[in-house]
Amino acid sequence: MDVEDRESPLDVASDRCGLLGVQLSTHEGSEEDDPNQETLKDEEPPLSPDLEWLEELYEEDNGDGDLAVVADSGKRRSYAETARMFKLRRNLDQLDCFHRQKEHDVIKAREELKLCRQNIESLVGQRDNLEKEIERQKAADNSVAVFRLRVQHKHLCQKLQSEEELEGHINTDLKQQELELSEVEVELGKFSSLREEVQEEERVFQVLKAQKAATRLQQERKASQNLQLKIQHLRDKQATMLKKEEAECQKKIEEGQASRKIAAKYLKETIKRMHQQEAEKEQKNRELLEKRIQAVKSLKSNIAATQESLRVQQSRAKENAKKKEQQQRQLRESLQAQGINSIKHIYQQKQLEEIKRKQEEFEERQKSKRVEIVSKILQEEQLVKSRQRHQALLLKPSATDKFTSLRRVREKLLYYLVPSPPSATEARATIQLREFSDISSSSSSSSDVEDLEETMHQEVDHQSLAESLAEPEFSGLWDQNYKKLLNENTTLVPTEVKTEEPAMASGKLNIPPVKKVHGKELKGPPFISKPEDILFKDFEVGKMYKKKVILTNVSYITNHCKLLGISAHLKDFISIIFEPPGSLSTGMSCDMQAVFQSMLNEDLEGEVQFASAVGSFSVPIRCTIKKCDLEVDSQIVDFGSHVVGQTISRTLTLTNKGALATLFSLDTSTCLTPETSRVPLPSQVSANTCQETSSQNTTSDNQRSSVSKGTGELQPKQESQELSETLQEEQPVSEASATGPEAIPENCVSTNVDAQMDQSQSDSCDISLGNDRDGKIGPFESIKLEVVFTPSIPGESKLDFHIKFSDLTSKPIRIQVRGVAVSFPICVVQPSIDLKICMFDRLYQESIIVQSRASTALKLTFEVCPEMRKHMEILPKTGFIQAQSTLNAQLKFLPRCSLSKDAKRFFDIDTGVLEVPVTVQVASQVKPVHFTVHAVVTSSDLQFDRTDVDFGYCSIYQSVKSSVRLTNLSLLPQDFGFLGVPEFIEVQPNDGFGTLLPQETLEIDLIFSANKAKEYIFQLSCKSGINRDFLLSCRAVGVRPPLELSHSLVQFGATAVGDRSTAILYLINRQTNPKIKQPIPPVVKDTMAPVAPRLFSFTPPKNTDISITPSAGSLLPGQRCMVQVTFRPRLLDQEIKEEVLRLLHRARLLCEKDLERNRYAEHENKKVFPVGTTKGKKASVSPKISKVPDGPKTDQLSESPNPADIQPGSQQYEEARVSLLYSFTQRHSEYTVPCFVSDGAPPEEDQQPTWSPFNTLYLKLQCPVVQPPLVVISNNGLNIIDFHQVAVGEKVIKRFVVQNISKESLDLRSSVLDIHGPFSLLNALRCIRPGEKHTLALAFSPSLGKKYCETLEVHSQKMTLEMTLCGEGVVTAVTSSHPGGLLDFGYVLEKESTSQVLKLQNRSAVAVGFRVLLASLSPSEPQGGADKVAVLLASYINSQVQPTVGTQNYSGLSVFSVVPIEGSIAPGQSQDITVTFQPDHPSVNYSDILTIELTNKSKVCMMDLKGAASSNNMYLYGGDLLTVPVESLLPPLITSQPQLTESEVIEKPIMPVLVTLRARCSTGAITPAVRELQVGCIHSTQPSKKSVEFHWDNVGSLQQQGFSVEPSKGTVEAGHKRTITVTWTPQSGYKPYEVVQTCVTLTLKGDETNVYRVTLMALVSTTAD
Repeated sequence: MDVEDRESPLDVASDRCGLLGVQLSTHEGSEEDDPNQETLKDEEPPLSPDLEWLEELYEEDNGDGDLAVVADSGKRRSYAETARMFKLRRNLDQLDCFHRQKEHDVIKAREELKLCRQNIESLVGQRDNLEKEIERQKAADNSVAVFRLRVQHKHLCQKLQSEEELEGHINTDLKQQELELSEVEVELGKFSSLREEVQEEERVFQVLKAQKAATRLQQERKASQNLQLKIQHLRDKQATMLKKEEAECQKKIEEGQASRKIAAKYLKETIKRMHQQEAEKEQKNRELLEKRIQAVKSLKSNIAATQESLRVQQSRAKENAKKKEQQQRQLRESLQAQGINSIKHIYQQKQLEEIKRKQEEFEERQKSKRVEIVSKILQEEQLVKSRQRHQALLLKPSATDKFTSLRRVREKLLYYLVPSPPSATEARATIQLREFSDISSSSSSSSDVEDLEETMHQEVDHQSLAESLAEPEFSGLWDQNYKKLLNENTTLVPTEVKTEEPAMASGKLNIPPVKKVHGKELKGPPFISKPEDILFKDFEVGKMYKKKVILTNVSYITNHCKLLGISAHLKDFISIIFEPPGSLSTGMSCDMQAVFQSMLNEDLEGEVQFASAVGSFSVPIRCTIKKCDLEVDSQIVDFGSHVVGQTISRTLTLTNKGALATLFSLDTSTCLTPETSRVPLPSQVSANTCQETSSQNTTSDNQRSSVSKGTGELQPKQESQELSETLQEEQPVSEASATGPEAIPENCVSTNVDAQMDQSQSDSCDISLGNDRDGKIGPFESIKLEVVFTPSIPGESKLDFHIKFSDLTSKPIRIQVRGVAVSFPICVVQPSIDLKICMFDRLYQESIIVQSRASTALKLTFEVCPEMRKHMEILPKTGFIQAQSTLNAQLKFLPRCSLSKDAKRFFDIDTGVLEVPVTVQVASQVKPVHFTVHAVVTSSDLQFDRTDVDFGYCSIYQSVKSSVRLTNLSLLPQDFGFLGVPEFIEVQPNDGFGTLLPQETLEIDLIFSANKAKEYIFQLSCKSGINRDFLLSCRAVGVRPPLELSHSLVQFGATAVGDRSTAILYLINRQTNPKIKQPIPPVVKDTMAPVAPRLFSFTPPKNTDISITPSAGSLLPGQRCMVQVTFRPRLLDQEIKEEVLRLLHRARLLCEKDLERNRYAEHENKKVFPVGTTKGKKASVSPKISKVPDGPKTDQLSESPNPADIQPGSQQYEEARVSLLYSFTQRHSEYTVPCFVSDGAPPEEDQQPTWSPFNTLYLKLQCPVVQPPLVVISNNGLNIIDFHQVAVGEKVIKRFVVQNISKESLDLRSSVLDIHGPFSLLNALRCIRPGEKHTLALAFSPSLGKKYCETLEVHSQKMTLEMTLCGEGVVTAVTSSHPGGLLDFGYVLEKESTSQVLKLQNRSAVAVGFRVLLASLSPSEPQGGADKVAVLLASYINSQVQPTVGTQNYSGLSVFSVVPIEGSIAPGQSQDITVTFQPDHPSVNYSDILTIELTNKSKVCMMDLKGAASSNNMYLYGGDLLTVPVESLLPPLITSQPQLTESEVIEKPIMPVLVTLRARCSTGAITPAVRELQVGCIHSTQPSKKSVEFHWDNVGSLQQQGFSVEPSKGTVEAGHKRTITVTWTPQSGYKPYEVVQTCVTLTLKGDETNVYRVTLMALVSTTAD
C-alpha cells in the first residue's frame, strides 16, 4: 500500500472531525516502494514557516551526518524523512488538542444539562407552590392576589417551557459532541502505532542533538583555548617589542643630544647663508619688477596691434558674411528662376554640414571615451595592486592567481580600444569586440554598452568560475562547497521547469488571485523587470549570449518569486539561471540570467513565466537575427537651373542601419523586371565565406568610402517619404505599378549585359552616375553615391534609377534626378516681383537681383514703360554685372492718384490690380530679359457715416450717447485714433483707438457729458496710422435740472437669488436763489424760473426686481430726500413654468425610451420563446411583460399642460423652481430708471402736473445675479414659516432645512431675534461644507393673545437668507363643572369603589391640552413628610382637619384614580373626567388633592378628595379625634390564633367615641352646646341587610346631667344617613369651670352589631370660638 492510499482514510477522518490542514502519514512500507518514495519527494510541498529552522540546520551541517537518523536497516535517513517526523509530531499534537477540545465540550455540555435540569426542578417546585397559593387565595376570595399570582404562574410556565426546550437542545448537542468525541478517539486509536514510532524517532533525534551540542561545545572549548594561546603569544610579543622600543628610544635621546651640539655649531653658518640668500632674492625681485614693467609695455603695444588685427578680421568677416549671404541669395534666385525650391535645397546643404559636424563630434567623443576607459582600467589595475599589497598577509598564496579572468577582459578591451592591429591568435576576439562596439555606437543609450560589458564578464565568469572567485578574508563567511552548491542549484532549475510544465499546460495554477492588498488595488504585474524585455538583437548562429535581468517587487506586500518556465518553442535555445530568493519586501530585487544559443537563423519570441503570492507574471523574450535596414537621405535630387557647359555634382548617402551586410548596385532602367530587381551574387562566394570575411570587407569598405555611422537617424524620414509620394503621383500609372511592391519578385538573376545597357543609357543623358555603381555596404555603414549633371542642351533633364540589393528582404530604392539647362547667361532671379497691396501716395521699395552665368562682364539697362515713369523708377538705370556674379537694383514705387488716368493699360480701376512689364537690355544680346512687377493699389480713406452729430439737450448731471459708424475703405488694416478730445466728451471703445480691418465698419460711441449749462459746438479729429486727419462736427446744449441725484450710477454687488442688495442715494433741490435763470431751451433761455416746490416721480421698469422708496414726492428748495433702491432678484414665474414644461418633456422622453426598450425586450423574448413553446413558459414570460407598460402614466405624460394651468405652490412648480436654483448661471442686467421732475409749483388737486423732458433725471442700475449658495429644501422651498394659532403659554417647534449648493464651505450665523418676543432659535448654527444640510429648529411661545410676525436672517459669506416667522397667540378659556374645593365620596365598603364625573368645557378657538395631577402620585409632593409631622405635633380640636395626602391602600394601588389623565379638547368641545374611589381596607383618613392643569401651566380647578371605608354596611361619623389621622401602610399582623368558641366569636370590643360640648356664656346668659352625630347605612351590591337600626342605652341618666339625645333610636335605610343631635344645657347647680362627663352606649345593628361607648364631656366657655 503506497503513501497516498494510507493518507486517504485520515483525510476523511480529519474532514469529518472538522480539522483543517491536519494530515498524517505512516512510515510503513517506505522501503518497499522506492519509486513511489522518490515521487513523493519530488512532489513534496515546501516547508511551512515554523519548520524553516530545520532547513537552516541542515545547511549548517558539515557532512558528518549528525542529524541524520539511522534506521534499523542501517541506512541513513534523508532530510525529507526528518522533516516528515516533525510534520507528524505537529499533526499528532493538533489531533490531541482537538481531542482535548472535544472532551472539554462534552464536559461543558453535561454541566449545562445538569444545571438546566436543576433549574427545571426548582421551577416545577415554584409552580406547585404558586398553584397552592392560588387555591388558597381563591378560597380567601382575594381577587387581586389571585390575579397577581396567575400572572406570576403564567410567567413561570413560560420560563419552564423555555428551560425544557433548552434542555432538549443541550441534550441533542451533547449526543452530537459525544459522537464526535468517540470518532476522534477511534482516530487516535488508529494512529497509536504511528505515535510510538514518532516518539522513538524523537528520542533518537534528541540523543543526536545532544551529541551535536556536546561536539559543538568541545569545538568551542578548543577554539577558546587556541584563542587564549594566541592572546598569550601576542602579549609576550608585545612585551618584547616594548623592551626593544625603550632601548631604541634611549639610543635616540643620546643621538639627539649629540646632534644638538653639532647643530649649534652650524647654526651661525646657516644664519649667515640666509642673510646672503635674502640679499640675492631682493636683487632678483628688483630685476623681475623691471622685466614685468617691460612686459606690460610690450603687452600694451601687442594689445594695440591685436585690436587693429581684430578690426581687420571683423571687417573681413563682415565682407565674407556679405559675400556668403550674396551667394546664398544668388543661389536662391537662380534656383527659384529654375523652378527649384531654394529653401529646401539650402536646408539640405545645412543638414549635410550638420551631419558632418556631428560625425566629427561623434568621433571625438569616441576617442575621448576610449581614453577615459583606458584611464579607468589603469586606475582599477593600480587599485587591485594596492589591495594585493595591503592584503598580502591575509590572503593565501593561491589568491594571486584569481584575477586572470579580469586581466583577460582588460586585455580584450585594450585590444579593442588601442588602434594597434590584432595578432593572428586574437583575431576572432577582436572581430567579436568590434561587432559589439558597432552595436553600441549605433544606439544613443548607455545601457547597451553596460549590457555588453556585463555579457563579456559573464562569459569569462562562466568559463572559469572557480578561478574568478576571490578568497574571503574570513573562512567562515564563504562555504567551501560553493562550487558544488552552485552546480546543484543550476541543475535544479531545469528540473523545476520540467515539473511545472504539466501545470502550465493544463492552465491550473494554484495562484491566489489577490487584487487588493491593504485596501489598495494592485494594477499591473507584482514584479517589474529591468530591462522590460529580454532582447538578443542581431545574434549569430552557434554563439552564446547572456543577459542579466533584475526583478523588483512592486506589490504592497512581502512577496516571493518562483520560476514556472519558459515558452515551449524556446526551451531548446534559452536556459534560465535563477535562484529563488525567498520572501522579498516591497522594493527589493533579485537577479536572473538568461543564456541564449541558437542553431536556427530565424526570429524567436516568447516569455519567461513566474509565480508570486499575488499572481503570475511574465517577462517577454525576443531574439532577432541580423537584418538589413537600408535608406537614403533623399529620393529626389534637383539640380535646379544651370548654364550649358557647367558640371554640377550631388551626393546621396546610402545608410544601412541593420547588422547584416549586403551588396548593392545602381540600375538606371525605368522599369524593374524580375531579372533586374536583385543584385547578382557571385557564384564562387557562399554564405559561410561571407560571414567569415565580413570583418575584413567592413574594414576595406571603411578605408575606401567615407563612412558616417548613425547619420541615418539624424536625417528625417518624413521629408523623403513625402517627396517620393508626390513624385510617384506625378508619374504615369504604368511606371508606378512597375516600381510598386507587387512588381518586385522574390527570385532574381542579373547579367553583365544589363549592367552595360544601363551604363550606356545613363551616359547618353546629361545626368550621369559616379564611379561607385556597385559594391558592398556593411552593417551600420553609410556610403556616399555621386550624381553628376553636365548640361549640354537647353531644357529639362531627367534620370530615374534604382538601388538594388542582394538581400531578399530589402526592396529596391527609387531615386529621381532632375535638372534644367539654360542657354542665356543673364537672368533675373525673381522674374515676377510682387509688391503686395500698396496705398496711394506711399513709397514702396524692392530689390531686383540679376544673376550672370557668363564668363565676362556685361552691361545692363533697365527700361520702364513711359506710362509708369511718374509712378515707378529703377536705380541704377544702367550698370555692369561682373562674370559669375549678381547685380542688385532698387525698385521705387510711388503710386499717385492719377494712376488710373496715366496707366489705363496696366491698372484696373475696379479691382485695383496693377501689372507692369519691365525690360532688361543686355549689351551684345539681341533678346532682352523681361520681368513683371505686380501690385494691388488701394485707397487709404476712412469714412464716417455722417458728418454732423447733434447731441441735443443734455443735463449737466447726465450723459448722452450718440453712435457713428467708421468705415475703412482700404484693402489694408489701418490704425486710427481720436486725438485732442475735449474733456466733456468720451470716445469708446478703447478710448477712441483701434485697428480697422479691410472694408470693416466699426460703431463708435460718443458720450457727451456737459459740465456747464451752455451751448457746445466742437469738432473731433480722427487720425489714421499714416497721419491722415478725418474731421467730425458735433454740437450740444447743456441744461441744469432743478433737482439733482447724488449718484447717477448704482452698481450692486453680486446678489444671489432670494437675497437682496440695498443702495441709498439722495435727491437734492438746490434752488435757493430766486434770481437763478433756468438754462433750458433757447426759446425760454432768458425767462426766470420761479423757485417753488418740485414734484418728482421714479418709474422703474415693470416686472423687474427693482423697488424704489419713495417712488414719488415733493421737494422744497434747499431740501433733500433719501431714496432707497432695493434689488431683490427672484425667478420669474414664466421661467419656472417653462422649466416645468421642460422637465415634463424630459420625463416623457425617458418614458418613451423605456417603452421602446420594453418593446425591444418583448421582441427579443418572442424570438427566444417562439409560439410553439409550452404553456408554462408563456405564463412565466407574459406577466413580466404585462407589468412594464403603464397606460395612464404615458397618457398623462404625453399631454403637456398649459402654462396657465400651472399653479404656484404646486409640486411641479416647486420642483421646477428648485431645478432652476440648482442649475442657475450668473447673469447681468442693467436698468435705466427715469425720474420725472415737474415744472414750477405743484398744481392744484384737480389738475395734472406738467413734466418737462429737459428736467428728467436718469438713474442707471447694474444688477449682477448669481446662484444662491444656500437654499431652503423643506417647506416646499418657501421662506415663510407659519405657526398658525397657538394657545398662550404653549410652545410649538417647527424645523426647516437649508442646504449648501455652492462649491465652498459656508459659515452660518443668524440675526438676533427679539429676546422678549415669542420666537426663539433653539439650535446653534455651524459651518456646512458643500452639499451638506443643516436643520434649524424654531419655537413659538406666545405670551399674549395677538398676532406676531418677525424676520430671521441667516447670514453667510455670500448671501443673507431671510425667513419670515408668523403666528397668532390665542387665550384659552376652559371651565369645569366642579367649582373646586371638597369632593367627598362618603363611606364605601372596603374593596368596593364609587365614581364621580367632572366635565371640562373648551370655549377657546384652539385645541387645548390638559392633564390631571394627583398629589399622591406627584414626586414633588411630600408624602409622609412635613405635612404629617405638622399633623402629629399639632393638637387638633376640630376633627375635620386632615393632612393633604391621607391613608393609602395596602396593595400599593392608588386610592383615587382618574381617567383620562391627559388629553386634548377640541375648540367648542367638552371632556368628561371620571374620579374613582376604591379603598382596600377600613379607614376614615383617605384623602388626596386633584389638580386640573392645562398645557400652559394654568390651573382650571383644584379639589380636595376625601373618603372613608368600612368593613360592614354601617358607620358612625362625628365626635372628636382620638388618634392621629396617619396610618401605616403595612397590613395588620396576622397571627395564628387558637380555635374560638361561638360565644367568643360573637363578642367584639367596644369602640370609644368622644363628644365634647362647649356652652358659651355671654352677658350672664348661657347658650346650650349642640353637637351632631351621623349614623349611616352603606349601599352595597353584596347581599346583606338593607337597613341599619340604632338605639341609645340609659338615656334617662343623660337627662339628669343636662344631656339630651334626639332621636334615641331609629332606622336608617341603605344609602342614607340620619343625624343624631346631642344637646347639653347646664343644670342649676352647675359650677363654673366644672367639666361634666358621662358615658353612654350606642348600639348599631346591621350585617353586624357594633357597640360604641360614647363619652360626653361638657363645659362652659367664656371665650368666643
